[in-house]
Amino acid sequence: MVTAACFSPASAAGLRNIDNTSAQEVVDGMANKFSRGVANTATGWLELPKQIYVTWQESGPTKGILLGPLKGVGMTVVRTLSGVGELATFFVAWPGFYDPYLDPPYVWEKE
Repeated sequence: MVTAACFSPASAAGLRNIDNTSAQEVVDGMANKFSRGVANTATGWLELPKQIYVTWQESGPTKGILLGPLKGVGMTVVRTLSGVGELATFFVAWPGFYDPYLDPPYVWEKE
């Protein structure tokens, strides 16, 4: 049996947004989003060797050589454009409360 509690809206107290945070938390969120944007714009090209390596480790050398560069080029474009997007919108608390556009937020972090 499903109870009505499962359908109740989430409490606003648990969600972080502009209305229930301090000015310092908002500025910190903006600064983090801006620095993430700079980092991802500058290091997006590192997705190419990363994806070759990751594909090689997960699927073997043949797929690493053949599919890794394709995944790397695609992720280079995605990561660089997400960096540009974060730079352009660092002052907007979106998505979430200055959350990263990508997971992992930086190219050097493990997926």
